[in-house]
Amino acid sequence: MKKIFSLWMALVSALTMQADDYAYLTFETTDGAKASVEVSSLTLTINGATLTAGSQTFTLTNLSKMYFSVSDETATGIEEITSVTLDEAAEIYDLQGHKVSKNQMHKGVYIVKSSNKTYKMIVR
Repeated sequence: MKKIFSLWMALVSALTMQADDYAYLTFETTDGAKASVEVSSLTLTINGATLTAGSQTFTLTNLSKMYFSVSDETATGIEEITSVTLDEAAEIYDLQGHKVSKNQMHKGVYIVKSSNKTYKMIVR
């Protein structure tokens, strides 16, 4: 029993030493969204199917992975849109920064600027 306890303590301290270089614990959900929480004085709580890490709350079935990171990987300023008509588009650019028309759009990724928002659009 002492050997198992000693091994368990060695593993925990190795993980703690390895985590010292990382300032954030990042959680990634099944839809690809990421949320980072600072590890300084971090508290993790599991209540039923819910994980609470600092001020963030996650449903366990929606988590795909969690890992230590050196920077805050929380995406900011990115919103999911359901549909944009190209008639609303004021300007369309390819990823090389060239302005293109609707007729020039082929398979690929484009930046579409409307009167009030900018979107990334994938043409398949």
